[in-house]
Amino acid sequence: MDRFREMAVFVGVVDSGSFSGAAAQLRMSPPAVTRIINALETRLGVRLLNRTTRSLRLTETGSGFLERAREILAEVDAAERAAGGETAVPRGRLTITASATFGRIALFPVARAFAQQEPEVVVSALLLDRVVNLVEEGIDVGVRISHLPDSGLIARKVGEVRRVLLASPAYLAAQGGGPVTPRDLGDHDIIAFAGQMPQGDWRYQSDGKPQSVALRPRLEVNDAAAAIAAAEAGEGIAGALSYMAADSLRAGKLVTVLDEFALPPVPVHLIHAEGRLVTPNVRAFMDFATPRLEQVLSALAPPAG
Repeated sequence: MDRFREMAVFVGVVDSGSFSGAAAQLRMSPPAVTRIINALETRLGVRLLNRTTRSLRLTETGSGFLERAREILAEVDAAERAAGGETAVPRGRLTITASATFGRIALFPVARAFAQQEPEVVVSALLLDRVVNLVEEGIDVGVRISHLPDSGLIARKVGEVRRVLLASPAYLAAQGGGPVTPRDLGDHDIIAFAGQMPQGDWRYQSDGKPQSVALRPRLEVNDAAAAIAAAEAGEGIAGALSYMAADSLRAGKLVTVLDEFALPPVPVHLIHAEGRLVTPNVRAFMDFATPRLEQVLSALAPPAG
């Protein structure tokens, strides 16, 4: 049995969630898929999948094998297209991902422009508020708003964003002014956006050292837009990343407070899986998106002062 074929069938089973689904996808019979997976496990001497009549789950060994199988198949596919003279021709599907808010504000407009420039590419955008494993979930390019750990990812920095505290001018006027130190936040109504105030804590720096203050929020929400809307309505002070509230800040609906205590900016990266061969779609999108996201993030920076 061809090893690449075994890998392709194994990936198909995992992606479809069943032997029958993989059989339909690969135009094979279910017994043939079963024989191939059994032969693969026998040859390797390990179990890759735990299966019952109702469920199919990867073993720990299977998870590692899946990641490497995806990489190998992607490189084989890219090598074949390169040999066929398609190296510079983007076509087929490109899957990208970002958080819901950043995707809506910044990434998806760039993706739409890319799709118009590359009519042979179908762009699939997954806007998800969770960390996505690019290799395991079959995603080509993602956005990470964080300091990246050492990992098997290729990263290209496209800008940075700030952590900010926001309030409406009307709220601050009603309170007789804004907080002067982080401890003063205890005297204010707090709107806790879970992404920036986990467990109601606000992290800041003083004298160059990271610190935190425990708060008692009046409102808690897991959506940045909802927290910002409540702040605009004068219901308290909210925490967010600067790009989330850029329009409100420019319009004067919100102002920032305690800027001098903010933690250092958070870098924004475009990332894709490491590999010796980068597909034309990924290469084209990275080159297209980088300068545009740099421009977008520059425009989304909070106004000075």
